[in-house]
Amino acid sequence: MTKSTNEFEITPEDLNNSLEKNEPMFLFDLRLQDMYKEGHIDGSVHAVCDTRTKDTLMPKIPKNVKLVLIDEDGKMSAETVAMMRSFGLDAYYLKGGMKNWTNELVKGSLPAAISPEELSKKLQDPNVYLLDVRDPDEFSDYNIPGSINIPLSEIFDPESISKIPQNKEIVTICPHSNMATIATFALARNGIKSRILKDGLAGWSQVLNAVNAEENPKVIQVEKIGKGCLSHVIISKNDAIVIDPLYPAEKYLEVVKQECAKITHIIDTHQHADHVSSAQQLSNLTGAPMYESNLEEWDRTANFLDDGQEVAFGNSKLRVIHTPGHTPGSLSYVVDEKYVFTGDILFIESIGRPDLRDKAEEFAAQLYDSLHNKLLKLPPNTVVFPTHHGESVTSTKGVFSTTIEKTKQHEILNLPKEEFVQRVVDVTVPRPMNYQKIIQINKGSIPLVASDVPDLELGPNRCSIAGV
Repeated sequence: MTKSTNEFEITPEDLNNSLEKNEPMFLFDLRLQDMYKEGHIDGSVHAVCDTRTKDTLMPKIPKNVKLVLIDEDGKMSAETVAMMRSFGLDAYYLKGGMKNWTNELVKGSLPAAISPEELSKKLQDPNVYLLDVRDPDEFSDYNIPGSINIPLSEIFDPESISKIPQNKEIVTICPHSNMATIATFALARNGIKSRILKDGLAGWSQVLNAVNAEENPKVIQVEKIGKGCLSHVIISKNDAIVIDPLYPAEKYLEVVKQECAKITHIIDTHQHADHVSSAQQLSNLTGAPMYESNLEEWDRTANFLDDGQEVAFGNSKLRVIHTPGHTPGSLSYVVDEKYVFTGDILFIESIGRPDLRDKAEEFAAQLYDSLHNKLLKLPPNTVVFPTHHGESVTSTKGVFSTTIEKTKQHEILNLPKEEFVQRVVDVTVPRPMNYQKIIQINKGSIPLVASDVPDLELGPNRCSIAGV
């Protein structure tokens, strides 16, 4: 062992003294999880030192707080300290590891957690305090409504600790629960109990919630609450059409089972860029045919729809309208001349963006024509169901919808065509995260790896140009 490494060891006696004084400190136990459960130093967090940790978690660990690494004999942690110090971290290791520790140990598993599904049911509960421990720039870009941001780097700061109510149910939040786990142990050292959001924001982005929206024919709106993505199940005489199915596909099996219905058609409005379509997976599960726009480019087989086609199901009819502008093959669907499903062309609060295929000016002109010459000519009381909603949009009894008459109040829809195109082209909106890979998956060019979906979809939806 080199002299420089010896400088960063801490004896069991010194560590115990620091713990008794409640000094700000992170304890990372690098042993196997089963060994950690059998007995660990109170206040330590189980940690896995792998490539993902190095790339994603290491840069987020505060540089102003002492870190102590713990393993069985001190050898692995001594080597890891050198790597952590190269990141500028104030890292040390327990001399001799747990074999040298003679003080009391505690038994138990990892911190208590709350599932994303359970949290979704508690969002309106005033006794729940959501503590997001990411950096402020990450928090401002995307967060769970109602959450409070205290970065992990400030979690030991007395002023920050004083802001956290101790009479509420505290949930710590980060992208994958690693930082939240560290924060939970840090809070515990200050006498504050908390739970982590299981699977973090990546897990939150996968929660689907179904709400009855309309009757005759019945419309069930399925929302991906972490992204504001919307999909719809239309049921007529036990036949069900699913429009823009979200991932995971199994949710739609639950929905139709409750309605004693059978999925007969699976349809996308367009080639999505901000979320993974589960159309192919749902077709595989049900045997129902999948339908796509014949005006998009695909590397997978499907049935194709074109402008003016009609699809019969139950006692109802679905009419296809070609509405390019967001993508060249975007389709909208009118059901029984009562509802229109507009995809990413017309939203409750805004309109779709035309720049994700790098032809903004051309697509903006098409967008204007689709809106003014097709969608806005539908009867004023036609109910509009888009495929997304913005963060500022509130639902009515859990349903996100509007009418053609109300959408005409969008200021941008009252501009002449040339001014409309220029306004839309001039708007600078960040593109959806991972949108190019998502497009390739939805196109069928690359295979879908189910475990990748939460990370691919992490972050806000960015398919509208709200605020223009």
